[in-house]
Amino acid sequence: MPHVVTQSCCADASCVVACPVNCIHPAPGEPGFGEAEMLYVDAKSCVDCGACVTACPADAIVPHTTLTAAQKPFLAINAEYFEVFPHKDRTPLALVHPQRRLTRTGPFRVAVVGAGPAGMYAADELLKHPEITVDVFDRLPTPYGLVRAGVAPDHQSTKQVEKLFAQIESQPGFRYFLGVEVGKDVSHAELTARYHAVVYTVGAASDRPLGIEGDDLPGSLSATDFVGWYNGDPDKQDLPVRLDAESIPSGRVVLVGNGNVALDCARILAEDPERLAGTDIAEGPLAVLRDSTVKEVVVLGRRGPGEAAFTVPELVGLMGHTGVNVVVDTGDLPIEEALAGDGTTVRLLRELAGREVRPELRTIVLRFLSSPVRVLGEGRVTGVEVGRNRLERDADGVVRAVPTGETEVLEAGMLLRAVGYKGLPVADLPYDGAIGTVPNERGRVLPGVYVAGWVKRGPNGFIGTNKTDAEETVEQLLDDLDADRIPAPVGDTREITAIVRSRQPGMVDLAGWQAIDREEKRRGAESGRPRVKITDVEEMRGIAAKSRKPRYALGRRKER
Repeated sequence: MPHVVTQSCCADASCVVACPVNCIHPAPGEPGFGEAEMLYVDAKSCVDCGACVTACPADAIVPHTTLTAAQKPFLAINAEYFEVFPHKDRTPLALVHPQRRLTRTGPFRVAVVGAGPAGMYAADELLKHPEITVDVFDRLPTPYGLVRAGVAPDHQSTKQVEKLFAQIESQPGFRYFLGVEVGKDVSHAELTARYHAVVYTVGAASDRPLGIEGDDLPGSLSATDFVGWYNGDPDKQDLPVRLDAESIPSGRVVLVGNGNVALDCARILAEDPERLAGTDIAEGPLAVLRDSTVKEVVVLGRRGPGEAAFTVPELVGLMGHTGVNVVVDTGDLPIEEALAGDGTTVRLLRELAGREVRPELRTIVLRFLSSPVRVLGEGRVTGVEVGRNRLERDADGVVRAVPTGETEVLEAGMLLRAVGYKGLPVADLPYDGAIGTVPNERGRVLPGVYVAGWVKRGPNGFIGTNKTDAEETVEQLLDDLDADRIPAPVGDTREITAIVRSRQPGMVDLAGWQAIDREEKRRGAESGRPRVKITDVEEMRGIAAKSRKPRYALGRRKER
C-alpha cells in the first residue's frame, strides 16, 4: 500500500480533491463522509504520487515505507475498509461540486459565537462568499476550542488542524472578539440588531453525572475538567487533582466510561511524565504528574469489547505506547469468547490481550461488562463498588448491559467520570433539556439565528464532523439571505466594537491572538516543546495589548 491514513480525519477533504485517481474514501457526497472515524486509501488504486500528503492539513497521510511501529496497524485498517466498501462505481476523479454563489449582492455581516472547530469551519464556509464578512466571538482569549483544550498533548499530529484554522482566520473579512462572553459582555439582542445573522457554535459545557451514591465526594472529578486541566484551560487550573501517595494510597484511579476521552485521560495518567514534557501540556499539571504515585488506571465499560465507545484510531494510538501496559479484562466471560469475531476493534483487542505485562510499567486495565454501583469514602474517595454485567439484546436488537448482581470493591483514590457531555442553555435561545441542544432545523433556529456543532446535534462525532455540520448550517443561512427572509440589521459592527471595548477593555483581536501564539511558541522553543501554554488570562491580555497589526494571508477587505 503506497500511502496510508494514520489518524482520525479533519474532514477538510483536500486530500480527496488532490488525488488524481480518486482512491481516498469515503469522499464528500458519499455515505459516511463526515461521520466516518477517518478516511481510507485504496492500495489497489493508489499511484504513490504523494499529492494527498501535500494537501492534508493535519499531516495524517504517510507513505507506507515510513510507517512507525505504532502506525503499522493502519495498513490493515485501510485495506479492511475497501473489503467492505469496494467503491467500484467511483468516478476516475473525485467530484468537485461547483461553489454556490449568492444571488443578492450584500454586503452581509455574520457573527459566529464560539471559536472552536464548528465555529472556524462555519467562518470558512461563509468567507467563500465575498459578500460576507465574519466576526468570531469566544469567551476565552484563545481560539480553537477543544482542539487547543481537548486534544491530548501527546496527540500533536491531531493538533495540526490548527494550521488550517490559522489559514481561515487569516482570510480577508475575518475578525476576532476573543475574551468576550456573549450574554455578559454583549447580548444576543445587541448582536442580532447589528448582524444579518448570528451562528452559535458553543460546545457542550458540562459532563453527565453518574447519579450514584458518593459521586460528589472529593476526589470524584469530571473527565471534562481533568482534560481542561492538563491542557491549560485557564478555568480548570485550580482543579483539585491529587495524585500523591497520601491521596492515592492504593495507587489506582478508576475511570467510568470507555470513549476516546476516557482513553486520553488514562494514557495521560499512565504515561511517563518525561515523555509528556516534550508536548504542550500545561506546566502546573506536568509538575503534578511528575510527582504522581499512580500505578494502575482501570477503565470501566458497561458493555462488551464489541460495543466499546472508543474509536479504532484511538485504540491503535494506545497500542503504540510501548511504555504502558494495557490489560484487557472481560470478567467472568472467557476472553476467547469475549473477543471472538472479525471486527477491527475486537481483532486489535485480541492482540493487546496477548501481550506480556511488564511489572515495572504503569498499567491501563480495559475492564468490560462493568458499571460503578457507588463511590466509597469518608471525606474523600477511597474506593469504587463495581457491578458485573451481562449482555442481552432487546426487542429492537440493541445490545444492552444487564447487571448480574455480583459486585466487588476496587480501592481507588480518584474517580473520573467520562460518560458523556451535556450542553447548557444558551441565553435567549430555546433549549431542549433532555438532550442539551438548541432545537433547530438543519441548523436554523429561526431566520437570522443558527447553530452548528454540539449545540446543534449533541456531543457526538469527531473534529471533522463539524465541517459537514457547519456546511449544512451555512447552507440554510445562505438560503435565508437569498430569499430575503432575514431583517436588515439596524446598527453596524463599529457599534459592536465600541460596546465590547467599553465593557471588556481586555478584548483580544486577531493581532492579539497572533501575539499570544508567537509568545507561547517562543517559550516552547526555549525548552524543546511545541509551545508553552499561558494559563493566566491577564497575562494573555497583557501580551495581546502590545500586539502589532494582524497578519492576513491576502489583501484586507474594506473595514466595516
